[in-house]
Amino acid sequence: MADFHMIPGGPRPVAPFSHAVEADGWVILTGQMPTDPAAPDAPLPQGIAAQTRAVMRNLEIVLQGVGLDLSHIVQCRCYLTAFERDYAVFNDTYQGFFPPDRRPARTTVGVTALAVGALVEIDCLARRPQG
Repeated sequence: MADFHMIPGGPRPVAPFSHAVEADGWVILTGQMPTDPAAPDAPLPQGIAAQTRAVMRNLEIVLQGVGLDLSHIVQCRCYLTAFERDYAVFNDTYQGFFPPDRRPARTTVGVTALAVGALVEIDCLARRPQG
């Protein structure tokens, strides 16, 4: 049985989806965009570093909404629209959200476009502590 979560005050969905779906202690977070939940129609932040920080904040909001945080993430998939240009700066920004000895497994791919004209989108898989 799965639980489908929409987080009050969370990022406005850009498509028909749940913010997160949970089953058997696994929490799958929908890819987040660099939008501002408080002003979803505002222009996106400029540049890959600012957009990466915004995406990570949105992931944190969704995680907090289900009682978790970034330390519970075990895997991320990252999508960049300008892979060669942005990959190094993306990595520099992304790594600041995780301790060096607790970085999630990760795949990063270049894509031709993302919703809302974003430079980056990240989805992830988290695990609820068992005990």
